[in-house]
Amino acid sequence: MQYKVLVVGCSDMDTLQRSMGEQFSLLSVATAQETFHLPDLEEYKLIVVVDKLADPTAAQSQVKALKHHPAISLLPVVVLATEERDLDTRLAFYDAGCDDHIQMQDDAELQVRLMKAIFNRIANEQLKQQLDKANEMAFIAMSDTSDLGVNIQFLLDINQCENLDQAGMRLFQALKSYDISGSLQIRSRFGEKNMEANGMAKDLESTLLSECSDKGRYVDFGKRSIMNYGRVSLLVRNMPLDDPHKYGAIKDNVFSLLQGLDARVGALDNVESLKLESQLVVRLTNRMTHIMEDIEKGYHDVMVRIADAVEDIADGIEQEIQFLGMDERQEKVIQQVLEKGILDTNRVFNEGLKMDSSLTGYLTEVGRVFASDKVKTDELMALVEKIPVQG
Repeated sequence: MQYKVLVVGCSDMDTLQRSMGEQFSLLSVATAQETFHLPDLEEYKLIVVVDKLADPTAAQSQVKALKHHPAISLLPVVVLATEERDLDTRLAFYDAGCDDHIQMQDDAELQVRLMKAIFNRIANEQLKQQLDKANEMAFIAMSDTSDLGVNIQFLLDINQCENLDQAGMRLFQALKSYDISGSLQIRSRFGEKNMEANGMAKDLESTLLSECSDKGRYVDFGKRSIMNYGRVSLLVRNMPLDDPHKYGAIKDNVFSLLQGLDARVGALDNVESLKLESQLVVRLTNRMTHIMEDIEKGYHDVMVRIADAVEDIADGIEQEIQFLGMDERQEKVIQQVLEKGILDTNRVFNEGLKMDSSLTGYLTEVGRVFASDKVKTDELMALVEKIPVQG
């Protein structure tokens, strides 16, 4: 295998070729500026600058020019000195940017050091590739970690949302982290909510979301994707088709956001259902209380009328006893029967009023407990304990 080498400022290429050996293919140029316009410059592995003049500053200028040119700055530059140079001169070459400074005496050493310069360059390229790959993986890891943080914060915040509007707006805030926009549809048991980040809705997109809600988890068309989960659907308008990794990450992460939103919608539906149930209990209790009051009033009127009727009967019998030809004992027995009937009637009447009063009081207590926005567990348990278990 031959390595292509650019040689700057050499007047005896045949001698240099013999010294460097057949593993190198040489191309001679007079100055560094001539290299800037060469075709296929990326195929060269090494640049050699010949330091043959009494004044080394010319060769140093060539090195600086090569190292400052962006197209070839990464190529190793080796200076070949035709005579021995002192330490200060070699330091000056190093400061100019050369990778090695070699005095042309031993061909074998020259070849070894030139190959070492090439291998160092190859190793640096491999290291750079590894670093680039590591940086890419680190960026992906940091991006994934950032996405995870966004999702966790969303799941924490969504549980504080008290209605569908708040929940939808919280989702749009999370979507900003993924640099995407779209329309959201929430299908609650109490109605359908369509919205965008501005709180409004677009009729066409709302219709598309409704029609695609049962078409699977993902419905892709162009740069747009509809994502469905349970009671929520999201239409994303600007999916990054040119970045497969970001495209997949958005689908995975946004889908988990929709899962969290769906769970919150279910919880809000349950809260609303409990509110309706409480309202129903309160209204039924109030209605039953009024009914019991009407029953109690009617019952009281009936019992009064019954008592009056019994007393009228007793008065009538008492008045007629004297004409029935009974002795005193018989009259006394009948009198006792009538008095007992009046007492029994009053007792039944009073017990009925007591029972009605107890039920009315219980219904009043039920109404009071469920009238509160937050039903207390201990009060609810106390109401349950007051109802006897039927055997």
